[in-house]
Amino acid sequence: MIRKLTLGVCILFVAAGLYAANKEQKRLENSGVVMEEIMNTPENIPQELLEKAECVIVFPSVLKAAFGVGGSYGRGAMVCRTGTGFGGPWGAPAMYALEGGSFGFQLGGQATDLVLLVMNDRGAQSILSSKVKLGADASASAGPKGRDASADTDAYLRAEILSYSRSRGLFAGISLEGSTLRPDDEANERVYGRKITSRDIVLGKNIAVPASGLRLVRILQKDSPRNTSAKASNR
Repeated sequence: MIRKLTLGVCILFVAAGLYAANKEQKRLENSGVVMEEIMNTPENIPQELLEKAECVIVFPSVLKAAFGVGGSYGRGAMVCRTGTGFGGPWGAPAMYALEGGSFGFQLGGQATDLVLLVMNDRGAQSILSSKVKLGADASASAGPKGRDASADTDAYLRAEILSYSRSRGLFAGISLEGSTLRPDDEANERVYGRKITSRDIVLGKNIAVPASGLRLVRILQKDSPRNTSAKASNR
């Protein structure tokens, strides 16, 4: 009887672990789907901005929380360019979490996809180091969209993070000030099958892209193969 009970408990733990891993892998796959769909819409992220971004963070299906006024939460993935100063090809994805903030009012009650562009070293390093509060620890701004945004690029590049939302087919810039962004190392472990931090994934060498992250990395590499910022061009 005790043996059967012990075996049953072990099976439950294994099943729970597999479910958690599959859930995170599905979330990573969905991040790739969201990025591809957004890049295939006419009024999407300006090409000039994507080509200057050092990292891209995708949160599929962000939800307004049932607790707290305006509180929201989301889980997704960040992909950064590799190499010194983020000047190389896109690397392996690291899992991230977005929590809190007043953007719950803007999202209404609907599930909303979010995309964040990290535009410079300071923004990337702060996100890799610890939990950051957008608007305080890292400057954030609603990103411009469409071809007409290129004329205002210089103004927008002063922000460390540019943010976008997609809900019910509508794509627009969105303010995420007051929300917090943090590495989700538990999710990283489930995706990669071992303990590994977001910083080690992004800055490490020879980190293989998991199968669930291939779509996201490929769409970024296809649409923005080079970092065209002045900093990258001067290397």
